[in-house]
Amino acid sequence: MFEVKDIPLSGSKRDFYASLAQQLTGLLEGEPDMIANAANMSALIFQFLPDLNWAGFYFMRGGELVLGPFQGKTACVRIAVGRGVCGTAVERKASIVVPDVHAFPGHIACDSASRSELVVPLIKDGRVLGVLDLDSPNPNRFDEEDREGCERLVQIYLSSSEIAL
Repeated sequence: MFEVKDIPLSGSKRDFYASLAQQLTGLLEGEPDMIANAANMSALIFQFLPDLNWAGFYFMRGGELVLGPFQGKTACVRIAVGRGVCGTAVERKASIVVPDVHAFPGHIACDSASRSELVVPLIKDGRVLGVLDLDSPNPNRFDEEDREGCERLVQIYLSSSEIAL
């Protein structure tokens, strides 16, 4: 059984994400279920990334995003493609870092405490399968190193999971 180890926050952000990626790889090893892996990935991210109030997944179902496993307060269940940060990331097929959600046109406020957001689309064989969504109560919480680190985590998730959408 995999055992999660503490990740020190004293080093560089790149080192932090390298350690987190290593732990995620071990955590998902041998488990192909995409929902179980999304649940554990959400928990791992929520446990180790500081200053988050929500970490989780939305999956494409019938042309819209539908809530998947997450950590945090209750959330919006369905999000249309092109709407809010998550729907915009799907439409663009690209990650989005939002320093201030109040300045993002059409932001969906599932939790009024959220101030910044990072969304990484789950893309496999050119098809968007969903998104990883991270929210923080702090403005400017996420930067390009967070985007790159989370994109790497998403690649580990996609390569470890049997995608059945």
